Amino acid sequence: MKRIALMLIVSCLFTAKSFSQEASAENPNAPEMTFEKLVHDFGTIPLNGEAEYEFTFTNTGKEPLIIQSCQSTCGCTVPTCPRDKPILPGQTGSIKVRYTTTNVAGAFNRPFTVITNAKNSPIRVTIMGEISRSETAAN
Repeated sequence: MKRIALMLIVSCLFTAKSFSQEASAENPNAPEMTFEKLVHDFGTIPLNGEAEYEFTFTNTGKEPLIIQSCQSTCGCTVPTCPRDKPILPGQTGSIKVRYTTTNVAGAFNRPFTVITNAKNSPIRVTIMGEISRSETAAN
C-alpha cells in the first residue's frame, strides 16, 4: 500500500511539472525590449563627481511592455525606470541612470538589471568609465 501511494505521489509531481513547463512556454506575441545600446562608456569623469546617461529602448513585441523594476548592485549606480504606464508595441522609452563617483580613482564597470514582462527579460545594461585622480576631468 505504501508503495502504491508513493508511486501515485511521484506520478502527480511529474505530471504537475510537465504542465508547468507547458504553461510557461514562450508567447510568440510577448513584448520584447530592444535597446539602442546595452553599454555606455562615460569616458573620464572627475573624482567625487556625477555622470548621467539615458538608455533608449523600443518595445519590438506585439503586447504592452511592463517594466517591473531596475536593480543595481551598488548605491553609486541609480537607474530610474518608467514604471508609470505600459510601453505599447512600437513605442520607445528610456531608462535614466546616474553614477556618482566615490573617492576612489580608476576604472569602473557597473551593470544594472531591468526586469519586465518581455520574453528577453531580465536584461543586463552596463555603464563604464574611468574616474580621474583629480576633481576635474577632460572628456
